[in-house]
Amino acid sequence: MAEIDLHTGPDLPPKTDYGIGCVGAGFIMKDIHLVAYAEAGFNVVALASRTPAHAHSAADERGVATVYDTWQDLLDDERVEIVDIAFPPDQQLGIVREAVKRPHVKGILAQKPVAFSLDEAVEMVRLCDEAGVKLGVNHNMRYDQSMRALKTLLDAGDLGEPVVAEIVMNARPHWQEFIKPYGRIALLNMSIHHLDAFRYQFGDPERILVSVREDPSHDFPHEDGMAFYILEYANGLRAIGLDNCYTWADHNIQWRVEGTEGIAKGTIGWPDYPAGSPSTITWTTRAMEGSWERPSWEERWFPQAFKGTMGQLMRAIQEDTEPAISGRTTIGTMALVEAAYRSAREGRAVALAETMPPEAGR
Repeated sequence: MAEIDLHTGPDLPPKTDYGIGCVGAGFIMKDIHLVAYAEAGFNVVALASRTPAHAHSAADERGVATVYDTWQDLLDDERVEIVDIAFPPDQQLGIVREAVKRPHVKGILAQKPVAFSLDEAVEMVRLCDEAGVKLGVNHNMRYDQSMRALKTLLDAGDLGEPVVAEIVMNARPHWQEFIKPYGRIALLNMSIHHLDAFRYQFGDPERILVSVREDPSHDFPHEDGMAFYILEYANGLRAIGLDNCYTWADHNIQWRVEGTEGIAKGTIGWPDYPAGSPSTITWTTRAMEGSWERPSWEERWFPQAFKGTMGQLMRAIQEDTEPAISGRTTIGTMALVEAAYRSAREGRAVALAETMPPEAGR
Protein backbone atom coordinates (compact mmCIF):
# COMPACT_ATOMS: atom_id res chain seq x y z
CA MET A 1 0.00 0.00 0.00
CA ALA A 2 1.35 3.43 -0.90
CA GLU A 3 2.50 5.50 2.04
CA ILE A 4 -0.09 8.11 3.05
CA ASP A 5 0.09 11.22 5.18
CA LEU A 6 -2.01 10.53 8.28
CA HIS A 7 -1.87 14.20 9.34
CA THR A 8 -1.04 13.35 12.94
CA GLY A 9 -0.27 16.99 13.70
CA PRO A 10 0.40 19.37 15.24
CA ASP A 11 -0.18 21.52 12.10
CA LEU A 12 1.40 24.72 13.42
CA PRO A 13 0.84 28.06 11.66
CA PRO A 14 3.67 30.16 10.20
CA LYS A 15 3.75 32.53 13.19
CA THR A 16 4.21 30.91 16.60
CA ASP A 17 5.95 33.62 18.63
CA TYR A 18 2.86 35.08 20.32
CA GLY A 19 3.46 36.05 23.94
CA ILE A 20 1.78 33.39 26.11
CA GLY A 21 0.76 34.08 29.69
CA CYS A 22 0.14 30.85 31.62
CA VAL A 23 -2.40 30.81 34.45
CA GLY A 24 -1.88 27.76 36.64
CA ALA A 25 1.14 25.83 37.86
CA GLY A 26 -0.21 22.34 38.54
CA PHE A 27 0.69 19.11 36.79
CA ILE A 28 -1.07 19.82 33.51
CA MET A 29 0.65 23.21 33.13
CA LYS A 30 4.07 22.46 34.58
CA ASP A 31 4.65 18.99 33.17
CA ILE A 32 2.57 19.06 29.99
CA HIS A 33 1.82 22.55 28.59
CA LEU A 34 5.19 24.09 29.36
CA VAL A 35 7.12 21.04 28.19
CA ALA A 36 5.21 20.94 24.89
CA TYR A 37 5.59 24.68 24.39
CA ALA A 38 9.34 24.51 24.97
CA GLU A 39 9.64 21.73 22.37
CA ALA A 40 7.64 23.81 19.88
CA GLY A 41 9.64 26.97 20.57
CA PHE A 42 6.57 28.90 21.76
CA ASN A 43 7.12 32.18 23.60
CA VAL A 44 5.94 31.84 27.21
CA VAL A 45 6.43 35.28 28.75
CA ALA A 46 4.83 34.94 32.18
CA LEU A 47 3.29 32.55 34.70
CA ALA A 48 0.89 32.95 37.64
CA SER A 49 -0.95 30.57 39.94
CA ARG A 50 -3.35 30.51 42.88
CA THR A 51 -0.29 29.76 45.04
CA PRO A 52 2.65 32.07 44.26
CA ALA A 53 5.17 29.56 45.61
CA HIS A 54 3.94 26.97 43.11
CA ALA A 55 4.22 29.50 40.30
CA HIS A 56 7.82 30.35 41.20
CA SER A 57 8.75 26.67 41.47
CA ALA A 58 7.22 25.83 38.09
CA ALA A 59 8.80 28.87 36.45
CA ASP A 60 12.24 27.98 37.81
CA GLU A 61 11.92 24.40 36.58
CA ARG A 62 10.64 25.32 33.12
CA GLY A 63 12.63 28.49 32.47
CA VAL A 64 9.84 31.10 32.58
CA ALA A 65 11.43 34.45 33.39
CA THR A 66 8.45 36.40 34.76
CA VAL A 67 6.22 35.26 37.63
CA TYR A 68 3.24 37.19 38.98
CA ASP A 69 1.65 36.69 42.38
CA THR A 70 -1.85 36.95 40.88
CA TRP A 71 -3.39 36.13 37.53
CA GLN A 72 -4.83 39.66 37.47
CA ASP A 73 -1.29 41.06 37.41
CA LEU A 74 -0.38 38.65 34.61
CA LEU A 75 -3.32 39.86 32.52
CA ASP A 76 -2.02 43.43 32.84
CA ASP A 77 1.29 42.47 31.19
CA GLU A 78 0.99 43.90 27.67
CA ARG A 79 3.33 41.21 26.31
CA VAL A 80 0.60 38.63 26.94
CA GLU A 81 -1.24 38.07 23.66
CA ILE A 82 -2.59 34.60 24.49
CA VAL A 83 -3.85 33.61 27.94
CA ASP A 84 -3.42 29.89 28.62
CA ILE A 85 -5.69 28.86 31.51
CA ALA A 86 -5.29 25.65 33.49
CA PHE A 87 -7.49 26.37 36.51
CA PRO A 88 -10.39 24.43 38.04
CA PRO A 89 -13.45 24.65 35.75
CA ASP A 90 -15.56 26.60 38.23
CA GLN A 91 -12.91 29.38 38.23
CA GLN A 92 -12.13 29.77 34.53
CA LEU A 93 -15.10 32.00 33.65
CA GLY A 94 -13.91 34.67 36.08
CA ILE A 95 -10.49 34.76 34.43
CA VAL A 96 -12.00 34.96 30.95
CA ARG A 97 -14.30 37.76 32.09
CA GLU A 98 -11.25 39.85 33.02
CA ALA A 99 -8.96 38.74 30.18
CA VAL A 100 -11.29 39.97 27.44
CA LYS A 101 -11.08 43.48 28.91
CA ARG A 102 -7.35 43.69 28.08
CA PRO A 103 -6.90 45.07 24.55
CA HIS A 104 -3.57 43.28 24.11
CA VAL A 105 -5.15 39.83 24.58
CA LYS A 106 -5.90 38.24 21.20
CA GLY A 107 -6.73 34.71 22.25
CA ILE A 108 -7.58 32.51 25.21
CA LEU A 109 -6.92 28.78 25.54
CA ALA A 110 -9.09 27.32 28.30
CA GLN A 111 -8.58 23.89 29.81
CA LYS A 112 -11.44 21.47 29.35
CA PRO A 113 -13.97 21.30 30.88
CA VAL A 114 -14.06 25.07 30.50
CA ALA A 115 -16.74 25.46 33.17
CA PHE A 116 -18.69 23.53 35.76
CA SER A 117 -21.98 24.13 33.97
CA LEU A 118 -23.18 24.44 30.40
CA ASP A 119 -24.56 27.94 31.08
CA GLU A 120 -21.11 29.11 32.15
CA ALA A 121 -19.59 27.73 28.94
CA VAL A 122 -22.17 29.65 26.88
CA GLU A 123 -21.38 32.83 28.81
CA MET A 124 -17.66 32.36 28.16
CA VAL A 125 -18.28 32.20 24.42
CA ARG A 126 -20.50 35.29 24.54
CA LEU A 127 -17.85 37.32 26.35
CA CYS A 128 -15.13 36.39 23.86
CA ASP A 129 -17.38 37.03 20.85
CA GLU A 130 -18.29 40.51 22.07
CA ALA A 131 -14.64 41.36 22.73
CA GLY A 132 -13.36 39.91 19.45
CA VAL A 133 -11.07 37.50 21.31
CA LYS A 134 -10.48 34.01 19.91
CA LEU A 135 -11.47 31.31 22.39
CA GLY A 136 -9.85 27.90 22.00
CA VAL A 137 -10.38 24.92 24.25
CA ASN A 138 -7.88 22.26 25.23
CA HIS A 139 -9.82 19.20 24.08
CA ASN A 140 -6.40 17.68 23.68
CA MET A 141 -7.47 14.15 22.72
CA ARG A 142 -8.34 15.60 19.31
CA TYR A 143 -4.59 15.99 18.85
CA ASP A 144 -3.68 12.53 20.09
CA GLN A 145 -1.75 11.12 17.15
CA SER A 146 -3.91 8.00 16.75
CA MET A 147 -7.10 10.07 16.82
CA ARG A 148 -5.71 12.35 14.10
CA ALA A 149 -4.77 9.32 12.00
CA LEU A 150 -8.21 7.76 12.45
CA LYS A 151 -9.84 11.03 11.41
CA THR A 152 -7.73 11.03 8.23
CA LEU A 153 -8.89 7.51 7.34
CA LEU A 154 -12.54 8.29 8.05
CA ASP A 155 -12.50 11.53 6.06
CA ALA A 156 -10.87 9.75 3.12
CA GLY A 157 -13.59 7.10 3.17
CA ASP A 158 -11.07 4.28 3.58
CA LEU A 159 -13.19 2.56 6.24
CA GLY A 160 -16.46 3.09 4.41
CA GLU A 161 -19.57 3.93 6.45
CA PRO A 162 -18.84 3.60 10.18
CA VAL A 163 -20.92 0.85 11.80
CA VAL A 164 -19.63 0.59 15.36
CA ALA A 165 -17.02 2.50 17.39
CA GLU A 166 -15.62 1.65 20.80
CA ILE A 167 -13.40 3.22 23.45
CA VAL A 168 -12.63 0.92 26.38
CA MET A 169 -10.69 2.41 29.26
CA ASN A 170 -9.37 0.41 32.17
CA ALA A 171 -7.22 3.03 33.86
CA ARG A 172 -7.30 4.85 37.16
CA PRO A 173 -7.08 8.65 36.86
CA HIS A 174 -5.58 10.80 39.56
CA TRP A 175 -8.50 12.98 40.63
CA GLN A 176 -7.25 16.42 41.63
CA GLU A 177 -8.38 17.73 45.01
CA PHE A 178 -10.50 20.47 43.41
CA ILE A 179 -12.66 17.83 41.68
CA LYS A 180 -13.75 16.07 44.86
CA PRO A 181 -16.33 18.63 46.09
CA TYR A 182 -18.07 18.67 42.70
CA GLY A 183 -19.77 15.28 43.13
CA ARG A 184 -19.24 14.88 39.36
CA ILE A 185 -16.22 12.74 38.65
CA ALA A 186 -15.94 10.41 35.64
CA LEU A 187 -18.25 11.97 33.05
CA LEU A 188 -17.18 15.60 33.54
CA ASN A 189 -13.47 14.99 34.00
CA MET A 190 -12.52 11.75 32.19
CA SER A 191 -15.32 10.58 29.90
CA ILE A 192 -15.42 14.08 28.41
CA HIS A 193 -12.25 13.13 26.50
CA HIS A 194 -13.97 10.18 24.88
CA LEU A 195 -17.32 11.88 24.31
CA ASP A 196 -15.49 14.73 22.59
CA ALA A 197 -13.42 12.26 20.55
CA PHE A 198 -16.62 10.63 19.28
CA ARG A 199 -17.97 14.08 18.35
CA TYR A 200 -14.69 14.87 16.56
CA GLN A 201 -14.75 11.66 14.54
CA PHE A 202 -18.46 11.26 13.84
CA GLY A 203 -20.35 14.44 14.75
CA ASP A 204 -23.29 14.66 17.13
CA PRO A 205 -25.37 11.62 18.08
CA GLU A 206 -29.15 11.74 18.29
CA ARG A 207 -29.28 10.18 21.76
CA ILE A 208 -27.09 8.96 24.60
CA LEU A 209 -27.82 6.18 27.09
CA VAL A 210 -25.67 6.12 30.23
CA SER A 211 -25.14 3.98 33.31
CA VAL A 212 -22.85 5.07 36.14
CA ARG A 213 -21.85 3.78 39.53
CA GLU A 214 -19.76 4.98 42.46
CA ASP A 215 -16.13 4.00 42.82
CA PRO A 216 -15.98 2.03 46.09
CA SER A 217 -12.36 3.02 46.68
CA HIS A 218 -13.21 6.72 47.15
CA ASP A 219 -14.06 8.26 50.52
CA PHE A 220 -15.81 11.37 49.16
CA PRO A 221 -19.39 11.60 47.81
CA HIS A 222 -19.83 11.32 44.05
CA GLU A 223 -22.39 9.98 41.61
CA ASP A 224 -20.19 8.75 38.78
CA GLY A 225 -16.96 7.05 39.76
CA MET A 226 -17.28 4.98 36.57
CA ALA A 227 -19.31 5.59 33.41
CA PHE A 228 -20.65 3.35 30.62
CA TYR A 229 -22.50 4.81 27.65
CA ILE A 230 -23.89 4.29 24.14
CA LEU A 231 -24.18 7.09 21.58
CA GLU A 232 -26.90 6.46 18.98
CA TYR A 233 -26.43 8.12 15.57
CA ALA A 234 -29.09 8.81 12.97
CA ASN A 235 -27.24 6.74 10.35
CA GLY A 236 -27.22 3.66 12.61
CA LEU A 237 -23.70 4.06 14.01
CA ARG A 238 -23.34 3.05 17.64
CA ALA A 239 -20.42 4.50 19.60
CA ILE A 240 -19.76 2.77 22.91
CA GLY A 241 -17.62 3.98 25.80
CA LEU A 242 -16.65 1.98 28.88
CA ASP A 243 -14.72 4.08 31.39
CA ASN A 244 -13.60 1.87 34.24
CA CYS A 245 -11.81 4.35 36.48
CA TYR A 246 -11.64 1.88 39.37
CA THR A 247 -9.15 -0.65 38.05
CA TRP A 248 -5.98 -1.14 40.07
CA ALA A 249 -3.88 -3.13 37.56
CA ASP A 250 -3.24 -3.60 33.85
CA HIS A 251 -4.08 0.00 32.94
CA ASN A 252 -4.87 0.60 29.26
CA ILE A 253 -7.13 2.45 26.82
CA GLN A 254 -8.10 0.73 23.59
CA TRP A 255 -10.30 1.92 20.73
CA ARG A 256 -11.80 0.30 17.64
CA VAL A 257 -13.85 1.46 14.64
CA GLU A 258 -15.47 -0.94 12.18
CA GLY A 259 -16.85 0.33 8.90
CA THR A 260 -18.41 -1.21 5.84
CA GLU A 261 -15.04 -1.22 4.04
CA GLY A 262 -12.45 -1.41 6.80
CA ILE A 263 -11.45 -1.76 10.44
CA ALA A 264 -9.13 0.49 12.46
CA LYS A 265 -8.03 -0.15 16.02
CA GLY A 266 -5.47 1.22 18.39
CA THR A 267 -4.37 2.27 21.85
CA ILE A 268 -4.00 5.54 23.70
CA GLY A 269 -0.57 5.92 25.26
CA TRP A 270 -1.56 7.78 28.41
CA PRO A 271 -2.05 5.22 31.20
CA ASP A 272 1.68 4.46 31.52
CA TYR A 273 2.62 8.14 32.02
CA PRO A 274 5.22 9.32 33.05
CA ALA A 275 7.17 6.47 31.47
CA GLY A 276 5.05 7.14 28.43
CA SER A 277 4.47 5.48 25.10
CA PRO A 278 3.08 6.62 21.76
CA SER A 279 -0.52 5.92 20.90
CA THR A 280 -1.00 3.38 18.10
CA ILE A 281 -3.20 2.66 15.09
CA THR A 282 -3.57 -0.44 12.95
CA TRP A 283 -6.01 -0.80 10.07
CA THR A 284 -7.11 -2.97 7.19
CA THR A 285 -9.62 -2.60 4.38
CA ARG A 286 -11.39 -5.10 2.13
CA ALA A 287 -9.13 -3.98 -0.71
CA MET A 288 -6.01 -4.83 1.35
CA GLU A 289 -6.98 -8.54 1.30
CA GLY A 290 -5.93 -9.41 4.82
CA SER A 291 -2.87 -7.20 5.20
CA TRP A 292 -2.69 -4.59 7.96
CA GLU A 293 -1.02 -1.18 8.04
CA ARG A 294 0.93 -0.47 11.26
CA PRO A 295 2.52 2.98 11.17
CA SER A 296 4.43 4.29 14.18
CA TRP A 297 5.71 7.57 15.54
CA GLU A 298 7.69 8.86 18.50
CA GLU A 299 5.31 11.65 19.53
CA ARG A 300 2.87 11.07 22.39
CA TRP A 301 -0.48 12.39 23.53
CA PHE A 302 1.18 13.74 26.69
CA PRO A 303 2.85 16.15 26.03
CA GLN A 304 3.21 16.54 22.24
CA ALA A 305 -0.52 16.81 21.46
CA PHE A 306 -0.62 20.07 23.39
CA LYS A 307 1.43 21.75 20.66
CA GLY A 308 -1.60 21.21 18.45
CA THR A 309 -4.18 22.65 20.82
CA MET A 310 -2.20 25.86 21.20
CA GLY A 311 -1.24 25.86 17.52
CA GLN A 312 -4.85 25.74 16.34
CA LEU A 313 -5.58 28.87 18.40
CA MET A 314 -2.56 30.65 16.95
CA ARG A 315 -3.74 29.76 13.45
CA ALA A 316 -7.21 31.16 14.17
CA ILE A 317 -5.66 34.44 15.36
CA GLN A 318 -3.52 34.73 12.22
CA GLU A 319 -6.27 33.82 9.79
CA ASP A 320 -9.09 35.52 11.70
CA THR A 321 -11.12 32.33 11.70
CA GLU A 322 -12.91 30.21 14.27
CA PRO A 323 -10.44 28.01 16.16
CA ALA A 324 -10.58 24.37 15.13
CA ILE A 325 -11.40 23.57 18.77
CA SER A 326 -13.41 26.63 19.71
CA GLY A 327 -15.64 27.71 22.53
CA ARG A 328 -18.59 26.60 20.42
CA THR A 329 -16.98 23.18 20.12
CA THR A 330 -16.92 22.85 23.88
CA ILE A 331 -20.53 24.00 24.20
CA GLY A 332 -21.49 21.00 22.07
CA THR A 333 -19.34 18.65 24.12
CA MET A 334 -20.60 20.07 27.42
CA ALA A 335 -24.17 19.63 26.14
CA LEU A 336 -23.39 15.95 25.52
CA VAL A 337 -21.96 15.66 29.05
CA GLU A 338 -25.14 17.23 30.46
CA ALA A 339 -27.25 14.80 28.45
CA ALA A 340 -25.13 11.98 29.85
CA TYR A 341 -25.79 13.04 33.45
CA ARG A 342 -29.51 13.40 32.70
CA SER A 343 -29.58 9.91 31.20
CA ALA A 344 -27.82 8.39 34.21
CA ARG A 345 -30.12 10.11 36.68
CA GLU A 346 -33.38 9.44 34.85
CA GLY A 347 -32.60 5.96 33.56
CA ARG A 348 -33.43 6.67 29.91
CA ALA A 349 -31.88 7.54 26.59
CA VAL A 350 -31.67 11.34 26.33
CA ALA A 351 -31.88 13.15 23.01
CA LEU A 352 -29.03 15.59 22.55
CA ALA A 353 -31.60 18.15 21.40
CA GLU A 354 -32.78 18.34 25.04
CA THR A 355 -29.52 19.96 26.17
CA MET A 356 -27.89 21.41 23.02
CA PRO A 357 -27.88 25.25 22.89
CA PRO A 358 -28.07 27.03 19.53
CA GLU A 359 -24.55 28.42 20.05
CA ALA A 360 -22.95 24.96 19.88
CA GLY A 361 -20.56 23.79 17.20
CA ARG A 362 -18.71 20.62 16.37
